[in-house]
Amino acid sequence: MTFTNSQRFYPDTRMRRMRADDFSRRMMRENTLTPDDLIYPMFVIEGSNARESVASMPGIERLSIDLLVKEVKEVAALGIPAVALFPVTPLSAKSEMAEEAFNPNGLAQRAVRAIKEAVPELGVITDVALDPFTTHGQDGIIDDRGYVLNDITVETLVRQALSHAEAGADIVAPSDMMDGRIGQIRDELEDNSFVNTRIMAYSAKYASAYYGPFRDAVGSAGNLGKGNKFTYQMDPANSDEALHEVALDLGEGADMVMVKPGMPYLDIVRRVKSELKVPTFAYQVSGEYAMHMAAFQSGWLDEESVMLESLMAFKRAGADGILTYFAMRAARLLNS
Repeated sequence: MTFTNSQRFYPDTRMRRMRADDFSRRMMRENTLTPDDLIYPMFVIEGSNARESVASMPGIERLSIDLLVKEVKEVAALGIPAVALFPVTPLSAKSEMAEEAFNPNGLAQRAVRAIKEAVPELGVITDVALDPFTTHGQDGIIDDRGYVLNDITVETLVRQALSHAEAGADIVAPSDMMDGRIGQIRDELEDNSFVNTRIMAYSAKYASAYYGPFRDAVGSAGNLGKGNKFTYQMDPANSDEALHEVALDLGEGADMVMVKPGMPYLDIVRRVKSELKVPTFAYQVSGEYAMHMAAFQSGWLDEESVMLESLMAFKRAGADGILTYFAMRAARLLNS
């Protein structure tokens, strides 16, 4: 910002003047938040008429497909454009090679078909990663030392993504952070005539400590144990590396990119949006949600105002959309 020598300051310029009334505050507002900006992550489990609370995420439940379908109808009615699905795989279906990930009759694939049949206009985003399906809780296939092998993992991710597209997913979202997987997924989708299946690449996914409640929710925390994902997820100390990762994924055919986690990494959101000018999404992850909910339930913060303020921060940073567990509550407030 520059000022000319002829510009007059206080009292001629009073910044509070435009803040004095609601109408003028609305006229100068730089960013707006609507249900169109929200994506609702949902956890799906096997069974019928089954729901399970997630202890570390108050208000969030794992739902069987029949109950999931009922809830997505409300999601669509609220004006939320899409849901993101995360399957909770039974232990009996997990393996070292994660074969269940590409089972055409797997939990995620059946859930996609059910949602698209019930609410065809609602966007369905599927998670492409192997941690819900591995006995060790890593996002890929490991060697004898526990190191996640890149290329063989990518082969499985490609099969998983294609199975999701065949089930009717509108967007496949590789969240694994393997090198080269976006290009190979794009080629497979094109070769099988899924030319309009979009790829939301988790391009800047950090090895964050904020994911704990999510791992509880999908049932991978116990499998991972004291392990970590430092060899493939990004170092929280790095920023330039994120731009490199995003640029590579775009070059391989990603339609949109993701920064994860959200609020602690809004500087990365801003850099991606400002420097690359591409559709940029961010995930207000489980740890962020859990912290907010703990403060709300303790009476330390006002739930409605803080929830909406936190989501506006994403928009101000440049996010085109936000994956958030607050999506339904926020949409109700925004529609009121």
